[in-house]
Amino acid sequence: MNNIRVGFAICGSFCTFSKVLPEMQRLVDAGYEVWPIMSAISCTTDTRFGKAADFVAQIEEMCGRPIIKTIKDAEPIGPKALLDALVIAPCTGNTLGKLANGITDTSVTMACKAHLRNARPVVIAVSTNDGLGASARNIGQLLNVRNLYFVPYRQDDCIKKPTSLVADFTLIQPTLEHALKNLQLQPIIQ
Repeated sequence: MNNIRVGFAICGSFCTFSKVLPEMQRLVDAGYEVWPIMSAISCTTDTRFGKAADFVAQIEEMCGRPIIKTIKDAEPIGPKALLDALVIAPCTGNTLGKLANGITDTSVTMACKAHLRNARPVVIAVSTNDGLGASARNIGQLLNVRNLYFVPYRQDDCIKKPTSLVADFTLIQPTLEHALKNLQLQPIIQ
């Protein structure tokens, strides 16, 4: 996969970072040139899942480049055609709503908007507690958008969190490989 430039955008579903970062490393190991992007919340907020500075340092070391953290720094992705594909993992319900409604107020949503202007694939790995609630409409709308591809997802915990959806993050790379061929990995819902 040499010379394939993949943006890897991380939103604030902090509980999934331990599952997402190994998948980022898998892309690096497979020879993709990974450009890290983080929302302001995800790169500055310490949580019970870890310290923001530790995640930032780990990601920058893994990818060998600084994280794109601002709208200003994400905007050139489009005009300069910096990426061949963009992965958003985890993609929160908040970001899903913004993407579905054309709101560009974070580095991640700007990266997506800028990248889509070049008609190149965006891979979405959803992680939201309201995927079968308020975010269901947004997921449905985005499933119908050209150049958007979803990592197969499932209910997270149907008993304790009956509306929660989460992608199978181990399928990020296969979904990306299919998206680069303009194909959606199936089944989209596990």
